[in-house]
Amino acid sequence: MDEQDINIPCPICHQEGQLRMVAHVDEIPYFGEHTQVTVMCHACGWRQTDFIPAEGRKAGAWSLRIDDVKKLRSRVVRSSSCTVRIPELDLEVMPGTNSTGYVSNIEGVLNRFVDIINMVRRDVVRDLSNPDAEQEELMQSLQTLDGLLESIENAGDTTQFTVDFLDPNGHSMILDSDADERELTAEELEELPIGPDPAVFSSDDVAN
Repeated sequence: MDEQDINIPCPICHQEGQLRMVAHVDEIPYFGEHTQVTVMCHACGWRQTDFIPAEGRKAGAWSLRIDDVKKLRSRVVRSSSCTVRIPELDLEVMPGTNSTGYVSNIEGVLNRFVDIINMVRRDVVRDLSNPDAEQEELMQSLQTLDGLLESIENAGDTTQFTVDFLDPNGHSMILDSDADERELTAEELEELPIGPDPAVFSSDDVAN
């Protein structure tokens, strides 16, 4: 493990001389060796992490059709440059300037969508004087997503949907033998955001 100071102010609290970077080489099963880089501020506690695969990867997309409860346990590696989509629900999470990545599973990905919908709903309630229409749309998405999780757990293959990972940096994967991998189109590469610069990754390992 290699640790060193970074001579730039913290992006959150703007304190000088408080940022430190830690690099750690590790192995993710079925993904291979990677370097996990964590940047942290000792003044305010801000922390972000990202990873760099040992082998170079091309920009690409991964898709997995969720048609069995077992696939909720399929492992994923999502970098801070990856856009995640559930096309059937018209849901999408795109990387922003504070985007982080994670190592998780499909169920963890779905739970993150639930958390985001709940967060947006709270913002709508707080910021809009007449939020009824916005709330109704968000609640419908949340109930549908909750229903998908419940039905696939209870009924196996009766409910089907797709999880897509699109990563211009090629650092993300869906670790399932049924997952489809493809190259990103020129149009997708032009439209997709690439997240923080430099990209930053945070490990959130959801237990199987």
